[in-house]
Amino acid sequence: MVDGKSSVKKAPLIVTQSAVRTVESHSMSNETEVSIVIPCLNEAETVGICIEKAFQWIRDQGIDGEVILADNGSTDGSGTIAQSKGVRVIAIPKQGYGNALMGGIGEARGRFVIIGDADDSYDFSTLEGFLQKLRAGNELVQGCRLPKGGGRIMSKAMPFLHRSFGNPMFSLLARVWFGAPINDVNCGLRGFSKALYHRLDMRCTGMEFAVEMIIKASLLKTNIVEIPITFHKDGRRTRRPHLRTFRDGWRTLLVFLMFSPRWLFLIPGIVVMAIRLVAFGLLLR
Repeated sequence: MVDGKSSVKKAPLIVTQSAVRTVESHSMSNETEVSIVIPCLNEAETVGICIEKAFQWIRDQGIDGEVILADNGSTDGSGTIAQSKGVRVIAIPKQGYGNALMGGIGEARGRFVIIGDADDSYDFSTLEGFLQKLRAGNELVQGCRLPKGGGRIMSKAMPFLHRSFGNPMFSLLARVWFGAPINDVNCGLRGFSKALYHRLDMRCTGMEFAVEMIIKASLLKTNIVEIPITFHKDGRRTRRPHLRTFRDGWRTLLVFLMFSPRWLFLIPGIVVMAIRLVAFGLLLR
C-alpha cells in the first residue's frame, strides 16, 4: 500500500463497465471477477475522484471488474456524477449505511466484492492486496488503519476518540469474544467473496453493518485476514461526516451483545446472583 494519495488525472476517463473488462489467464470465463461497491449519500465533492481511481485500478490490473454506486437518496447530484463516469448506479431508498451496502452488494456481479466509502478517505487505486488475498482463498479481507495492525492514519483523518478509545475497544471485544483476527473492526474498506456474503445473511441497516459482518464471519470460522492500509483525511469541504460517535457506538455495542449471549445474560446473571447471595448472607446474620 502507498502512504500518500495516488495522483489521478483530472481529464475525464473514457471508461465504461464494458471497456474495463479484459480477458486474462485468471479470468477466462464470462464471470466478473471483482465488483467495487461504493455506498453514497450526498458525496458530490468526492465521489467522482473515487470512481476514477477505482476504474483506473481495474484497468491497471487488467481484470474483469465493475464499479457500482449504491446511492442512498443523494440530493446533491452524486448519482448523476457517477452515471457520467460509466458507473452502474443503484438507487437505495431505505436510509442507512447497511441498507445502501446490502442493496449495492445484492446487485454486484463479481465473484469478489470490495467495499469502501465515497468520501475519498480510502484510496481505490491501491486495492491489489485485497485481490491477492481473496485469490489466495481468504473469504474476508479486512483493511486495518490502526498502527497496531500496520496501518497508517494521516493527520486529522480520524477523531481522537475513535482512534484511541472506540475503535480499539470494539476491536478488542471482537478478538476476545469472537476470536476475530483483526485490529480494526470498524474499517470500511474490505473485500469478501460473494459466496460468503450470502452465507452471512446480513441484517444491520446502519453503521453497525461493518461489525456484524466481522462477528458473523468469525462465528462461521471463515478464513479472515487483515492487511494494513493508509487512511486519509476525507475530501469533504461543505458537510459533516455521516458517522455519529455516541449513537453509532451504542448501536455497535448492542450488536456485540446480541451475538454473545454469554456476556449479555450469563456473566451479568452470575454477578447479580453473587450479589444477592452476599446480601442474603448478611440478612441471615
